[in-house]
Amino acid sequence: MKVLMIGDIMGEPGRRSVARLLPKLIANHAIDVVVGNGENVAGGFGITPDLVDDLFDLGVSVITTGNHAWDKKEILDVFPREPRLLRPANYPAGVPGRGSYVFTTPGGESLGILHLMGRAFMPTIDCPFQVAKREVERLKTQVSAIVVDMHAEASSEKMAMGHYLDGLVTVVAGTHTHVQTADEQILPKGTAYITDIGMTGPLHSVIGIKKELAIEKFLTGMPRRFEVASGPTVFCALLVDLDAALGKVVSVERIRMMD
Repeated sequence: MKVLMIGDIMGEPGRRSVARLLPKLIANHAIDVVVGNGENVAGGFGITPDLVDDLFDLGVSVITTGNHAWDKKEILDVFPREPRLLRPANYPAGVPGRGSYVFTTPGGESLGILHLMGRAFMPTIDCPFQVAKREVERLKTQVSAIVVDMHAEASSEKMAMGHYLDGLVTVVAGTHTHVQTADEQILPKGTAYITDIGMTGPLHSVIGIKKELAIEKFLTGMPRRFEVASGPTVFCALLVDLDAALGKVVSVERIRMMD
């Protein structure tokens, strides 16, 4: 099974990059499952019902989110009825939606997708490590292969999660910082890992935001309404070849394409 995990898709430029490049990647690499982080697709902040449909139409199989999951109020009703749209599993009980999903390919192979969010420099929610252990045990009753989107600010927290789940899941991939790391690897017990997949969005920007606005905020310290940058884009993803029956990684490849 070939799995492509796309880093945070930033606004219209990110969606445009996905529309142009994803079909080619699917065809060229015979990709079976696409997991895309969609928490920034609506102007950089949140996701709307129409954009959920757009990402599915573009070939994304499962959408993960993060701390911006709730930015658009109209999405609240979608989370409970669309199981392929995930919010972090470690939100407290009673929060709309779910944090994991089992995707089955047309060929009958199944893959578990688990979504977690860190707590260092992030909203204080339930412990991602405790929830991860519980959710992995539950998913293991249904599938052998599990990929994890660990949405977190601190590299140390993502690394700790990678080692914590090493040998228990197939992939732990970090999202959120919008900066791709060059540490893709297979950990000692067999789990594929990367600290951050990176961003799919405007290349000449400050993590997707117009650079002039970000610089102005740093210079003055004054509040500033951010806007998504325009221009050339970068597409960041992680391609994993895995054995779905055994839950084992065959290979892992970091992707960074200019568009």
